[in-house]
Amino acid sequence: MTRTEPRIRLPHPLVLLTGCVLLAAVASYVLPAGAYERRLDEATGRNVVVPGTYHEVEPAPVGLFDAMVALPRGMADAADVIFLVFLIGGAFTVVDETGALRRGVTSLVRSLGGRDLLVIPLISLFFATGGVVENMQEEIIPLIPVLLVLTGRLGFDPLVAVAMSAGAAFVGSAFSPINPFQVTIAQKLAELPPLSGAGFRIVFLLLALGFWIAMTMRYAAATRGAPDGGGATDAEGMRRADWGVFALVAVTFGAVVVGMMRWGWGFDHLSAAFFVMGVVVGILSGMGLGGTAESYVRGFRNMAYAGILIGFARAIYVVLQDGRIVDTIVHGMFTPLADLPTLASALGMVVAQALIHVPVPSVSGQAVLTMPVLVPLSDLLGLSRQVTVLAYQYGAGLCDLVTPTNGALMAILAAAGVRYEAWMKFAGPLYAALVGLGAVSIAAALAIGLT
Repeated sequence: MTRTEPRIRLPHPLVLLTGCVLLAAVASYVLPAGAYERRLDEATGRNVVVPGTYHEVEPAPVGLFDAMVALPRGMADAADVIFLVFLIGGAFTVVDETGALRRGVTSLVRSLGGRDLLVIPLISLFFATGGVVENMQEEIIPLIPVLLVLTGRLGFDPLVAVAMSAGAAFVGSAFSPINPFQVTIAQKLAELPPLSGAGFRIVFLLLALGFWIAMTMRYAAATRGAPDGGGATDAEGMRRADWGVFALVAVTFGAVVVGMMRWGWGFDHLSAAFFVMGVVVGILSGMGLGGTAESYVRGFRNMAYAGILIGFARAIYVVLQDGRIVDTIVHGMFTPLADLPTLASALGMVVAQALIHVPVPSVSGQAVLTMPVLVPLSDLLGLSRQVTVLAYQYGAGLCDLVTPTNGALMAILAAAGVRYEAWMKFAGPLYAALVGLGAVSIAAALAIGLT
């Protein structure tokens, strides 16, 4: 089977995102402005909506020029994420220029001994773990060039690099029992104990990851071409110093995970940790301060486009907020669910959460926005709050696989040189199947009375 180009070609990502910004501005003229009252939630430390308080407010339509002003405002609003991408990108450029990553790729290919497809589950499980533990997304962007070296050496399509990194991470995030940005914050807002229902979630996490990895391997085998030859440097095996580089990278990732789960680290802390890692790697590898700084500059340059995409994606939400229609969208999506039977209402929550995730691509922001509205509704319907959290996870989390308003996804695709429509041709059917698996999970949770 040979790779075929998708028949429909979408505009350039910047054109597509700018169009979404303009569409959001048009929506501010069409939809009624409205708002919920908000209060500070002590459990999460965030402002959450107060259910039953939705009311219409003074319209605030967003004009064409104001929509364009939202573009730099979106970049400013996403500054912590963008700087994370820049600093991680710079750090991994330093690591890459030591040659350790390329020699590591060569050693990995040799160790597989002709069983090259096994690299897909190995890499996928690494990134899936990142998704399960810390909602890994933007951190993947600077790793894509390294994965492209690996997939190129094996003759795999660049899309495979995206599937076994971002795809696996997003699936792991959506089905995770411990993701602090999704299930943990949603359970706090639903007043459920942390890790409640973890065993049930793990079963479906394993099923989802097994399915995603199997489909990625199937695609890789079907579209495989001639491997890249690699240069003289790539022919070298691992050096002793390379193990020190990999140890520093592993320690940094470990510190990041612990910091996020125990010390309340945010994006700024992650940026600092990876910056320190890059500096230490550069100095210990003999680059010196000047050489390390030059590597960082090259990394910043490579990450500039990814940062712009993230900022443009955030601008969509900025326009919706300025137009005062975000709460209107939430209210309109969830109000009809009150008249549906229990199972239909739960599945309707999945659909509604997916639709809301397009204009609100932050999973934690969406939890704060929607869970306080859904918890009283689920109580009214006699629906388990745990099921409501599951509906949020599968609706919002899985939507990250396909929504063009997810700046991290668009930046990852751009870094890999994969067009969005080509990704949709691969991921779209798998996304539908995973949503179906989520529906089975919800039905099973209702059947066993998961609480």
